[in-house]
Amino acid sequence: MRNLEGKKCTAMQERKPVDYSRSKVSIFVSYILPHRRAFATDMGLSLAIALIDLAFPYITRRVMNTLLPQKLFRTFFIVMAVLFISYLMRAVFQYLVTIIGHRMGTLVEADMRRDVFTHMQSLSFSFFDRHRTGVLMARVTNDLFEIVELAHHGPENLLTCGATLIGAMIILLTINFKLTMVLLVLLPACIAFCIRQRGNMQRTNKEVKVKTGEINAAIESGISGIRTSKAFAAEKTEDDKFDLANEAFKQSKVLYYRAMGLFFAGIETTVGLMQVAIVSFGGYLIMKGELSFVDLMTFTLYVSAFTTPVRKLSQFMEVYAQGSAGFDRFVEIMRIQPEIADAPDAEELKDVKGEICFEHVDFSYQKGIPVLEDINLHVSPGETFALAGMSGGGKTSICHLIPRFYDVTGGRVCIDGKDVRHLTQESLRRNIGIIQQDVFLFADTVLENIRYGRPNASDEEVIAAAVRAEIHEDILQMPDGYHTKVGERGVMLSGGQKQRISIARVFLKDPPILILDEATSALDSVTEQKIQSSLDELSRGKTCLVIAHRLSTIRNADRIAVVEGHRILEQGSRKELLEKNGAYAALEQAQSIE
Repeated sequence: MRNLEGKKCTAMQERKPVDYSRSKVSIFVSYILPHRRAFATDMGLSLAIALIDLAFPYITRRVMNTLLPQKLFRTFFIVMAVLFISYLMRAVFQYLVTIIGHRMGTLVEADMRRDVFTHMQSLSFSFFDRHRTGVLMARVTNDLFEIVELAHHGPENLLTCGATLIGAMIILLTINFKLTMVLLVLLPACIAFCIRQRGNMQRTNKEVKVKTGEINAAIESGISGIRTSKAFAAEKTEDDKFDLANEAFKQSKVLYYRAMGLFFAGIETTVGLMQVAIVSFGGYLIMKGELSFVDLMTFTLYVSAFTTPVRKLSQFMEVYAQGSAGFDRFVEIMRIQPEIADAPDAEELKDVKGEICFEHVDFSYQKGIPVLEDINLHVSPGETFALAGMSGGGKTSICHLIPRFYDVTGGRVCIDGKDVRHLTQESLRRNIGIIQQDVFLFADTVLENIRYGRPNASDEEVIAAAVRAEIHEDILQMPDGYHTKVGERGVMLSGGQKQRISIARVFLKDPPILILDEATSALDSVTEQKIQSSLDELSRGKTCLVIAHRLSTIRNADRIAVVEGHRILEQGSRKELLEKNGAYAALEQAQSIE
């Protein structure tokens, strides 16, 4: 495993960063360059195939005009043997082109998929607030499926078809100038039609990809929420949502196929007219004695060689429309810049004491809609500071500003006197542990879910963290112990088990600052008491911010702040707040806490 990871890291180091501000062609070339040897081999073999195809009609003409009339039979059979061997080599070349070209295309697709996934990992929370998971999944999967064909057949077809068309045209001019002019008159009409229809196919295919993303979003939502839909007997509602997305996809696909059908019909008509025109005008020149039968036969062979690239290019247009639409959407998302980025002079957060300060902080998710206004807080190192208040007051938003999931719109947040905007995000978040009410567990083993707190931790360290979180005995009772799969989002575990695994994860990380965001509010009272002891152990000696609806869980906090209406109404010790008989006292009275 480590060997594979080493190879992956080496491969990534060999590739230079791509500048997505450049033209799309330049970006595409940037992904081809790391695989230039395979690309050059593919292009060389493809060119050899085109040259063999060009040679056959020319050699046939020489044979008919020279070797057979002069009865040079020995030379004739030698030439035929050479042609036979050439076509055997052509078959080998075609085999190699198919393998090498598609392998290169797959590598290009894999590079793009890795880059877009890595880029999404760097984007800010606000980006994911605005985009549905299923749509983003389509960007990483469906949009790049046709890149293999585009990366392989795109340059290959342009090279071979271009070489064939130019080569055939030059040879045809040496045979008969007038007859070649007939082709040159029809060719621009064919090219103009291709260019016009290419844009139409590309637009309709891009719409198909948009609708595919919407279908993925509907599927993802329907599957992830299957328990809720069944609980409310709302399967029909989910079916209706999917039907709407599916119908939109179907309509976009029909429009795409109409554009594609018109394209292929137009190309075949143009190619057929070329062949009819050549035979008709060639017959006229024979009647006038300006062209021989052998030359007309050679000409028709070259017209076939001439029209084959046209047909190949027309077929490639479908691949181009699909691949370029996916590539356009790939570039579109790669050009999105993270709203939260490290400052040029950002420094590492080291030797953390745990002091947290909010100085006149304002914050809003959307411009003009305030979430926090003039927040002033000071949390001393090692202090447990609780945030209380009604839902929607801004407690979680306050905690999201500390690890810089979002940036303040006014004022500043400091850790140990340093503005978090002047610290690297990696070092900032490495020193903060977060336990939330909605625990997310990956569809992996218990061992790996705990190890997520510190990926390089040994098995023994993982087990020690589980013991401290009081989940070790539960894990041993599971079917495969620490190697038990927890299912999608930990569905195979109870709420208390999931919460304690998340606590073990933070025990393993051992950060100096903790954020407990309603960590026990979804649990029953008995389980809550068990987990509370783990949380007390975890927070010992650390700066700890606690958000709680159940005020019983924060009675031992050093200080408490009441957050309502986007502001802090009051703060102080529990005793001080009760004596003040204000907002906090009202909350305790409402929960009947003695």
